[in-house]
Amino acid sequence: MCIRGLAARRAGKAACVGLLAILTALLSVSSQGVAQLEGRLREWTVPVVDAQPAGIAVDAQGAVWVTLRRANQIARLDPASGEWELFVLPTANSGPLGIAADADGNIWYAASTSGKIGRVEAQTGKITELTVPGNADAHSLAFAPDGTLWFTAERANRIFKLDPKTGGFGKFTVPTPEARPQGIAIGSDGAPWFCESGTNRLARVDPARGRITEIEIPFADARPRQLVVLEQPVRAIYYTDAARGALGRLDLARMSFRDWLSPSGKNAQPEAIAADEDGYLWYSELRANQLVRFDPETQTFRRFTLPSAHSEVRAMITDQKGRIWMALTGANKIAVVE
Repeated sequence: MCIRGLAARRAGKAACVGLLAILTALLSVSSQGVAQLEGRLREWTVPVVDAQPAGIAVDAQGAVWVTLRRANQIARLDPASGEWELFVLPTANSGPLGIAADADGNIWYAASTSGKIGRVEAQTGKITELTVPGNADAHSLAFAPDGTLWFTAERANRIFKLDPKTGGFGKFTVPTPEARPQGIAIGSDGAPWFCESGTNRLARVDPARGRITEIEIPFADARPRQLVVLEQPVRAIYYTDAARGALGRLDLARMSFRDWLSPSGKNAQPEAIAADEDGYLWYSELRANQLVRFDPETQTFRRFTLPSAHSEVRAMITDQKGRIWMALTGANKIAVVE
């Protein structure tokens, strides 16, 4: 079966998908006049009951890693075989959230409630944890091109950087009190961007000067949650706005904002967001249990209902093949759009 419009080239090539041995669900269009999108969603159930998968990453070999917040574990899935491997974290009740793979294939995670950053060595599976200054609550992680690990600390209201080679930390306080930084991403210039989910601002860290610049969203009720940086068709930050039920954009050339009401409306609660290899944006609507695709060129939406009830997609990542992987926190699963 061939699928047109899903992870296909803008030139209109069709991506062909074979028969899936594990759960495969046809993605069906929702109502309200949003155009139909057909594709396949493949799901795997986490092998720990009520584990609450929270963050997701894909390493260079294609293995999928996910933090299991309630189980205090990291899980590794081999998508080809369907086999899982579990890693129990050394600190009890550490509440792992964000996760990312470095250039060497090592896996780094944010142990939020224990104030630590951990590493799982790719070759040995050995786990090492470093204490964040002030035991700050690490949340979202992102690697810069120079190998520096940047992460948010929501309750501490700070941004941190970690040099993996030395174990040294740098810290930067967000100027706005109780800004609740989340959803960090790295721009093409190596600078981290993040959402201030407690207020109506986005922010950028100047890596050279360590200075945080805040940019106010011109909607007082905006509450950005997660973001991505796109270079085309315009260089822009796209972010999910849970409070307004919207997808927002900051045009970095004009430094101007625009947002679009999400297909499921103001109460959709947009959350996780990622961009595929063709520049399409994908994001979740938590309350509507929908997955939405947005085309930045035509500014049009397509959406479909996720097959698992109460999926609660809170994290997304794009793998080396341009596919979108998701952590289904509410359904205790992970999934990929193929």
